[in-house]
Amino acid sequence: MRAWLITLLLVVSASVSAASDYGREKKWADEVTPGIVVGDPLYLTQKNGHKFLGIYTEADKPKAGVVVVHGSGIHPDWGMVGTLRQRLPDHGYATLSIQMPILAVDAKSEAYAAHFPEAVERLQLAVAYLKGKGYKRIAVVSHSMGSRMAHGYLVRNPPEVKAWASLGMPAALGTGGAIPYTGIKVPVLDLMGANDLEQVLAGAAQRKASLKGDAASKQVVIPDTDHFFADREEAMVKAVTDFLDGVK
Repeated sequence: MRAWLITLLLVVSASVSAASDYGREKKWADEVTPGIVVGDPLYLTQKNGHKFLGIYTEADKPKAGVVVVHGSGIHPDWGMVGTLRQRLPDHGYATLSIQMPILAVDAKSEAYAAHFPEAVERLQLAVAYLKGKGYKRIAVVSHSMGSRMAHGYLVRNPPEVKAWASLGMPAALGTGGAIPYTGIKVPVLDLMGANDLEQVLAGAAQRKASLKGDAASKQVVIPDTDHFFADREEAMVKAVTDFLDGVK
């Protein structure tokens, strides 16, 4: 059975009541929001009443709105994620970086599978927010665990999303196999560092093969950097903006 299908089955079989560590989310929000200089904090409300943090940053003469999705255990202004949400508007892409479900610091990656339904709901709410702001073109830019979560959303082919930049896509939870982009109908950028995690590099060939058939989709490897694009943040931003600029 394909790795991506097994991941989806894990999501479907997980308890729909599984929820993020809301206490840890609040702690992150309390620490992050006072220091936000670029962009404005906001809160989006889930069906269960929980409000999660988003940081919205406008762009002059915007080309599109972009939902920025971080990896496991962090927040929407962390490191390279903060760089993306702040720098993409300089290139004409308004950003909404959102808090994704997080677990305890010592939680294993496999534990996140039960929280994918909540992740999908948050992505739906973020896209709806950008639509409400008047954006006709919306893209998703995700990293690491956030790319796994975004896959669970984008495999449904929501019509509002026109492109997906998937950074550092790791292996499928529970199987260790690559997560291909088969079935996703929008252009995809598969971006990674030359010194990325072993599981990201091991699945590169299969992910690249799954991009065939869409001229706008591509795989890009940034040399001399790791899973977090350390010391190559400018190259990371350029690769994402070049890709988004090329999507019609």
